Amino acid sequence: MDRRSFLGVAAASVLAAAEQSVNAKVPEALRFDPEEKGILVKFLGTGAASGSGPQKLGRRHSAILVENEFLVDLTEDSLDLVPEGLVPEALFYTHSHPDHYEPSAALKLGVKKIYVSNTWFDMARKDFTKAAKEMGVSMPQMYPIVVGAPVQVGEVSVTAVPANHATDNMLEQTVIYLLEKNGVRLLYATDTAGITGFAARMIGIDAHKKPGNPITGLIMEATMGMDHEEDFRLYNHSSVMTIIHTVNVLMQTERLRLPAGDNVYVTHMSKSLHDPMPGIDARWPKPLKAASDGLEVVFHA
Repeated sequence: MDRRSFLGVAAASVLAAAEQSVNAKVPEALRFDPEEKGILVKFLGTGAASGSGPQKLGRRHSAILVENEFLVDLTEDSLDLVPEGLVPEALFYTHSHPDHYEPSAALKLGVKKIYVSNTWFDMARKDFTKAAKEMGVSMPQMYPIVVGAPVQVGEVSVTAVPANHATDNMLEQTVIYLLEKNGVRLLYATDTAGITGFAARMIGIDAHKKPGNPITGLIMEATMGMDHEEDFRLYNHSSVMTIIHTVNVLMQTERLRLPAGDNVYVTHMSKSLHDPMPGIDARWPKPLKAASDGLEVVFHA
């Protein structure tokens, strides 16, 4: 058996075990009331950095619209999926890479408040000032955020926690976001190579610390697909198998209490490292599901 065949058999074995484990860990007591109000998320883009837009990838750059009130990341290629006439109150950036951060997009949309990590706030303010001058538009209000400090937007609390991802700015702390509302605790994790121990502890999902504070929903990046565990991107990104292992551990330790019928959504997928669409998630175990551009999901408590 050659190395490629061995890796394929090994991955299939792990996947079979993972599917049994994941599917067995949704206890009856965690079923939700269908009438309960959750957090509404619209995926504006679900692709990685290697190209953008349906004409190239079939996936725009990764971004979400939450409750029609605020965004997490935004580039111009996803503006067409923002509801016509909607001006979101706020925009939270995960980091400064151009497939997530494009000031001109925020300015075109007329977003009122911009939030970025305090570790690169000055750079962002310069970028926005330059772009606003070139476009002849007014500057939005800009706010630095620090990890662990929640920001309230409408009914949703938004808390930045550390990501495992690097930019060319060695001082920049990239972040992922915990979104909370009425018992819903949704983790939006892109771009990041797994979930750091520091982030897990801040969120309340580190099994070392008891009692925990489980999350009820998860959106996580998988730049790499099922067959790319040894890809060089592993220092900065996750794979589908990373998510499978993460979900298994979180469910086994009861740190993910996924309501029955809800899914764990996969985003930030590279076309060259995933199976073709449709059917991209055909080999993935439940509750994993590939998000798609324009998809709207309500996450429950």
